[in-house]
Amino acid sequence: MHASRYINRELSWLEFNQRVLEEALHAEIPLLERLKFLAITASNLNEFFMVRVGGLQQIAAQGSPRPDPAGLSAAEQLRAIGDRTHRMTADQYVCFLSELEPRLAAAGIKRVRREDLVDRQFRVLEQVFENELRAVFTPVAVTGADDFPLVANQTLAVCVRLEPGGTGLPVQSSATSLHSPTQERTGKPVAPEQGTGKPVAPEQGTGKPVAPGAPRFAVIAFGRSASRFVTLPSDGGYVYMLLEDVVAAFVERFFPGEPIVECVPFRITRNADLALREDQAADLLEEMEEVLDARKQGSCVRLEIADRVTTGTLAFLRETLGVEDRQIYPLPGPLDLAAFMQLTELKGFDDLKYEPWPPRPSPDIDPAAAMFDVIARRDVLLYHPYESFDPVVRWIDEAADDPDVLAIKQTLYRTSRNSPMVEALARAAEKGKHVTAIVELKARFDEARNIEWAKNLEQAGVQVIYGVKGLKTHAKICIVVRREPQGIRRYVHFGTGNYNEVTARLYTDASFITCNEDLGADAVNFFNAVTGYSQPQKFRKVEAAPIGLREKLIEMIESETDRKQHGQKARIEAKLNSLVDPGVIDALYAASQAGVKVRLNVRGICCLRPGVKGLSENIGVVSIIDRFLEHGRILYFHHGGDERVFLSSADWMPRNLDRRVELLVPIENPDCRDRLIHILRRNLQDTAKAWALQPDGSHERVKPKKGAKPFRSQEALYREVCDAVREAEQRQRTVFIPHRAAGNG
Repeated sequence: MHASRYINRELSWLEFNQRVLEEALHAEIPLLERLKFLAITASNLNEFFMVRVGGLQQIAAQGSPRPDPAGLSAAEQLRAIGDRTHRMTADQYVCFLSELEPRLAAAGIKRVRREDLVDRQFRVLEQVFENELRAVFTPVAVTGADDFPLVANQTLAVCVRLEPGGTGLPVQSSATSLHSPTQERTGKPVAPEQGTGKPVAPEQGTGKPVAPGAPRFAVIAFGRSASRFVTLPSDGGYVYMLLEDVVAAFVERFFPGEPIVECVPFRITRNADLALREDQAADLLEEMEEVLDARKQGSCVRLEIADRVTTGTLAFLRETLGVEDRQIYPLPGPLDLAAFMQLTELKGFDDLKYEPWPPRPSPDIDPAAAMFDVIARRDVLLYHPYESFDPVVRWIDEAADDPDVLAIKQTLYRTSRNSPMVEALARAAEKGKHVTAIVELKARFDEARNIEWAKNLEQAGVQVIYGVKGLKTHAKICIVVRREPQGIRRYVHFGTGNYNEVTARLYTDASFITCNEDLGADAVNFFNAVTGYSQPQKFRKVEAAPIGLREKLIEMIESETDRKQHGQKARIEAKLNSLVDPGVIDALYAASQAGVKVRLNVRGICCLRPGVKGLSENIGVVSIIDRFLEHGRILYFHHGGDERVFLSSADWMPRNLDRRVELLVPIENPDCRDRLIHILRRNLQDTAKAWALQPDGSHERVKPKKGAKPFRSQEALYREVCDAVREAEQRQRTVFIPHRAAGNG
C-alpha cells in the first residue's frame, strides 16, 4: 500500500495541467487548437501561482507544521511544486518553439524579430513606436526596492541596463539609432541556481542615486492596454512582432545619448490569495474593493524573465523583488504564452481549427411557444454546449416582460461581460417586479465585474444580496414566481454551470428547468435562508452545503456499501471536476472494500488513489480532456435498482462542502434521469480522449481494445443531439396542420 491514502492536491492539479499540455503536443489535433491548449496551460499556471502557491507561501512563512492529508508540510509542497512547474514550463517551451511555432510559420502565421524585418515592415514599426508606444510608455529609473515601479500583476515589462555613469535619469528622445548590446551581455541562458550574478552595489535597494561606476537600471512597464501582437504588412498570411521586441528595437529612443547594455523582458506574478475579513467588514462591497487594490501590490511569487538575461541584471531583480531562486523562471521564448490565445481567433485560418460544432436547439423546446408553456408541459433537461443555452436566457428574458410574473430570484457567480441575464433582471425590476439577485462578490478574479453588476442592479431597483457571511454562494439557481389561473406557480432552473452564455458554449454543463411543486418549495426556502436571517428549513428534495450535502453524499455511498454487504447489486458512478474531501474518499474506499464497483470521471484534481489492493481495487478514475471543458457534476447510485441520479453545483472538496453554499438536486423525471445516466456512461466509455488515474497519481491514456475504433464521448454526444434535432424536424414535416376557417376554432 502507498505511504499515504491520498494524493497531494497541488501535484494532482499539476498533472491535470500536464494532460492539457499533452493535447497541445498531439499531432492529430488542428494546429490552432493545439496553440489554444498551450495557452490554456499557461493561463492555468498563472492562476495556480497567484492562488495556490501564494497561499502556501503564506502558510510556510507562518511556520505552520500542519501537513496536508497526503502528509506534506507547506514547505515540502512548495519544493515539490517548484520541481514540477519548472519541468512543466520546459515542456511548454519545447512545445511552442520546436512544435507549434515552426508549423504556424509554415501555415502563414509568422513571428518576426528585428533581424527579419524588411524596409516597409521597419517603417510601420517605427510609426507604431513613435505614435503609440513612445507617447504611452514611461521609463522609470530604478535603484532598488524603494523606487521600483508598481508593475501590475501578470503584465509585461522590460528591464533596461545602461552603461555606468551618465545622468542616471532616463528621458525620452527622438534619437534614431538602433543599438546592439555590448559584450557584457553573455547571451547564455541563466538557470535559477546559476543566478548569483555580480555583487549588487550598496546604493541599490536604498532609493538613493547610484554610485559612480555602478550599473544603472530602468523599468518600462507595459500595463494592460497595449496590444501584445503588432501586425506587420506582408504578402500573405499573418505576420506579427511581439510588443517587447518592438520596444527593444527602439529602446534607445527613450534614453538619448545613453549606451544600452541590455533590454530584457520580465513578468511578475503576485500573490492574489488575500483574506477578506468579513466579520470586520461594515460594507462588504467596499471591503472587497480594498482587497482588489491590495492584490495589485501582493508579494511576488514568480518572476518570469527571458533566459538571455545577464547574471548582473538577474541579481538586481532578484534582490529588488525579494524572490528566491526557485521562484525565478528563465524562459527561452516569449513570456506569457497565455496571450497567444489571441492568435487562435484569427480569421482566414479555418483549416487550422476544429470542425465547427455549433450548439443545437433542443428538440424538446418549441421555439414558437412561450417558455412557461414548455416547462408547464414537461421538465426540460438541456446539456450544454451540445444543446443551446438560449432557452435559459429566453426564459428569464420572457419573465422580465411577462405581466403575470411577480418575482424573480437568481444567484450570480460568474457572468459574461455584457450579460443579457443581468440586463433582464434590471428590466424586470424597473417594471415593478420583485427581483432579488445574490451576487457573489467573492468569486475570485470576477470580483471587479460582480461589483459593477451589483451597483448597476441596485440602481435599477433590484434587491442585491452579497452572498452569505463567511461562505461563497456557488449554487446555480433561479426561481420565477408567476400568477396563473390555477394559482401561484413557481418555475425553477437548477444548473451545474454559471449563468454565462459565453462559457455555456465552451463548458459541458446541465440545465434542469421544472415547475415541480416540491422543488419549487425548496427553491423558495433556499432563497429565504440565504437572503434573510431565518434558519434553513428542512428541504423536501434538495440538499444544500454546508448544512447537509456531505452527509447526503456519504449516506448514499454507505447505502451502496450496505447493499453490497447484504448480497445485493451495488454501483456508484459520478462525474466531477475535483475529488479532494477525505471523508468522501474514505467512504468510497470502504465501498470498494465491500465490493462496490465505483467508476468516476474526474476532470481535474483527484486525491483518491484507485486500484490499490485492499483499499481501492474496485475504483476506477478517468479524466477527459477534449475540445470542451468538462464541467458538469452528475451523480448516480444504483440504490437497489431504484436508480438515484443527482445534479450538483458542488465538487467533492472541503471548500465546496464546508465553505460554500451549494445544491444537490435529485432528478426524478424518468426521461431526464435516463438521459443523464446515458451522458455519464458515454463519458466513462471514452477511449479517445480519456486518461486513467494510476495508484501513484500519474495518468495513462485510455486505449481502445485491440481492433476497436477509439470512442470519443464528446463527438458521440454532439452527433446524438444533431440526430435528435433532425428526427424532430422530420416529425414536424410529417404533421399535417389544416388551415381553419375563421370562427371554426
